[in-house]
Amino acid sequence: MSYYAVVDAATGETVKEYDTITDEALSEAIASAHATHEEWSRTTDRRERAEIIRRVADLHVERRDELAAIIVREMGKPLDQALAEVDFAADIYRYYADNGPAFLEDEVIELRDGGGEALVRRSSLGVILGIMPWNFPYYQVARFAGPNLIIGNTVLLKHAPQCPESAAAIERIYHDAGAPKGAYINIYATNEQCATVIADPRVQGVSLTGSERAGSAVAEVAGRHLKKVVLELGGSDPFILLSTDDLDSAVEAAVNARLDNNGQSCNAAKRFIVKDDLYEAFAEKFVAALAAVQPADPNAEGTVLGPLSSAAAAERLEEQLSRAEAQGAKVLLKGERRGTYFPPAVLADVKPEMDAYREEFFGPVGQLYRVADEDEAVRIANDTPFGLGSYVFTTDREQALRLADRIDAGMVWINVVLGDAAELPFGGVKRSGSGRELGRFGADEFVNKKLIRIGA
Repeated sequence: MSYYAVVDAATGETVKEYDTITDEALSEAIASAHATHEEWSRTTDRRERAEIIRRVADLHVERRDELAAIIVREMGKPLDQALAEVDFAADIYRYYADNGPAFLEDEVIELRDGGGEALVRRSSLGVILGIMPWNFPYYQVARFAGPNLIIGNTVLLKHAPQCPESAAAIERIYHDAGAPKGAYINIYATNEQCATVIADPRVQGVSLTGSERAGSAVAEVAGRHLKKVVLELGGSDPFILLSTDDLDSAVEAAVNARLDNNGQSCNAAKRFIVKDDLYEAFAEKFVAALAAVQPADPNAEGTVLGPLSSAAAAERLEEQLSRAEAQGAKVLLKGERRGTYFPPAVLADVKPEMDAYREEFFGPVGQLYRVADEDEAVRIANDTPFGLGSYVFTTDREQALRLADRIDAGMVWINVVLGDAAELPFGGVKRSGSGRELGRFGADEFVNKKLIRIGA
């Protein structure tokens, strides 16, 4: 099978294969992006670039059914969620079309000595490589490419090997929207070829969303060649429940936060940390609610949980679950895997000496922890190599804000889940990565913040 192929996540059928880019064609792509940058960044006004991005948003909406169907095939996302992802991508593009030009306005600095003027002028860096994952094929590209193209950077986009069809559809949208051919180029490159791209002096930075291993490999190459890098990696986000006036609503939020995108989301809630007086009731309701959701046809209307993205993903998750059980974790819920269809599972009594305590479970598996108070909740929440998102549910606002200060994470959501928005920055700390995407901060990563001082 080719390196790039659409393998139907539900059936295992290879739908279509794509040729990997040749080294010669890759060199031509870098040259094209580099040559286009001069025109795109200097002779095209930022507002013109923003209008092209607005047209990209419109085309996502116009083609939403076609685009959604592609990713249902590629990675098994339930159709309703696939349509929602296309809509979210369009919203991100619109946000940057509306606000991107203003983000690039000069920032005046008041001089203490009064001797003249000073300002910071934001401008593009050049060619930026984006390495994107399979779990959100449109959303991840939107939050990387949208702001960078308005800034004036040009983009080489290397998508996941199992997402070649959506990658081609996105490139076609950019061209149909009026972007110059070299502004956005899809490359079906191997990991080895990506290392060559990063090393090329015409490429000024790289943004990766993916696994820890991929992030480490890319950061190593980027560091060796002194390239700017943004990394959005894995997570094992805590869901802390300390008090509630509505336990059923808290359970519903917990289930939604665990099952979103078939449980294959880096910032999904994965570790459920519950205060002792609520633990038994929460555990009973949580397990029952998850047991009621069984994997189903991702094309069927109303499906909440589809297949995992691939046979390899399902096998890996099953191995993790079996190993956790063998090491002494208590299994409160577990079903039988059918190919890529993986039913929800719940673990309890997970101890620090177990592998499951440190690992990320990328699928519909939750872990329950009982705690005596907020101090113990924070200790367990922070006792992980990851630091992406976190969730706090409490009726005490002061307690919530106190925990938000203490939790080692890039994002804290209080009494809400699935609250991501185009204007809100996204990113983590520790082994969850560095840098931010979305919002104003997402438009301030691959930018030359040039100081200009004018004498009196």
